[in-house]
Amino acid sequence: MSSILHKIYICLKPSCANVNSLTPPYRANLELGHEGNKTMMTRALISVLLMLGMTAAIAEPVQLGPRPYYLVDQMEPSSLKTRLQRCADHRYIFRKSNFSIGHRGAPLQFPEHTRESYLAAARMGAGILECDVTFTRDRELVCRHAQCDLHTTTNIVATDLARKCTVPPVVDADGNLTNAGDIRCCTSDITLAEFRTLDGKMDAADTTATTIEGYLGGTADFRTDLYSGGSRGTLMTHAESIQLFANLGAGMTPELKSPEVEMPFEGDYTQEDYAQQLIDEYNAAGIPPRKVWAQSFNYDDVLYWVNNNPDFGRQAVYLDARYDTDVASVEAVAALQPSMDQVAADGVQIIAPPMFMLLGATGNGRFIPSQYTRAAKRAGLEIITWTTERSGRLNPGGGGFYYQTTSEAVTGDGDILKTIDALNRQVGVLGIFSDWPATTTFYANCMGGKLYHYY
Repeated sequence: MSSILHKIYICLKPSCANVNSLTPPYRANLELGHEGNKTMMTRALISVLLMLGMTAAIAEPVQLGPRPYYLVDQMEPSSLKTRLQRCADHRYIFRKSNFSIGHRGAPLQFPEHTRESYLAAARMGAGILECDVTFTRDRELVCRHAQCDLHTTTNIVATDLARKCTVPPVVDADGNLTNAGDIRCCTSDITLAEFRTLDGKMDAADTTATTIEGYLGGTADFRTDLYSGGSRGTLMTHAESIQLFANLGAGMTPELKSPEVEMPFEGDYTQEDYAQQLIDEYNAAGIPPRKVWAQSFNYDDVLYWVNNNPDFGRQAVYLDARYDTDVASVEAVAALQPSMDQVAADGVQIIAPPMFMLLGATGNGRFIPSQYTRAAKRAGLEIITWTTERSGRLNPGGGGFYYQTTSEAVTGDGDILKTIDALNRQVGVLGIFSDWPATTTFYANCMGGKLYHYY
């Protein structure tokens, strides 16, 4: 086999003196590529490797699709665009990267926290996948973004389980839905067996609807229902997500969601029980702690892991929701409680704010690190951030929540890659959550050794 590979290598040169020494069908594939350009030759090489059974040699190449290339085309002229364009033109094999974190899977187009969404994210090269964790009425852990989001992320309102919702849909004698704006369905309303009967859908609802069918709509126009509905969204338990992610060779970043029911639940299920149950499921599956980045917005959850599960606590992530902070102000950042120094002193090593808290913009359109970023780095904290590809189309001066400190420098969709680059080079983030991981995977592969961190 090694002699065949040596001949293949030589055949990637302009003159292929050894092509005739290969036996069919390898020769036929390389002759096909040799008649074309470098792209054809690369594809030919991949086909030969596959025929030789050498899947490890190409490590399941990532499937990016057209979006990253579109975003490069949309960039304003710059040295970054030149570098990424060169990569787009000449790189043909992309590999997964821990810099690229699948935020709830790939929810730009697939129903979040479903098997289909996770598989899509993995195929796009997400090296780490996220299961947001909450619990059912019988205290089983499942993947949902919030305890009470079943009415917008599943088809529950169109099933018999709707009657069990905290606030079920109300239909009058004429068949009109009368409380679309108030419906509320929680995982804690139903058992795991009942949860398994539901289908995932795109996270949306038309709260002005007067029919159940209409209520199930409302998907944002930059997303799609193409992969939603009709049993296309397979819901998952936390334990099932662990097994799937392990089979995919991915890292795991579960987020312990804040309960929306009174704790202790039913009088005896405490917050600490909940936090420990999450860790217990990784131990039961035999997952090494180095493969897990447990997250929470609740600082006490993070401290619980640090103090009671130190192997997992070393990579525990404090999700920072102190959105009202003036991140450009030294004084405002210094007044945060807990302070950056206190977070570090408590043994927490990773902090994770939204993107906008890490960056600012200059008058000439450059992105710069915020005072929040500077304080975190001075304290020795590592940083993960969220979420790119969640804002839809970027228009001049826009971008919404995630671009609120840099909106004056935003000119269009190409600034998604400009922002990722600033988060890498200016901030030095460990990784970025993305609703479409192909974009972050593309950037990570193109930058190669220029990535600030490696896991």
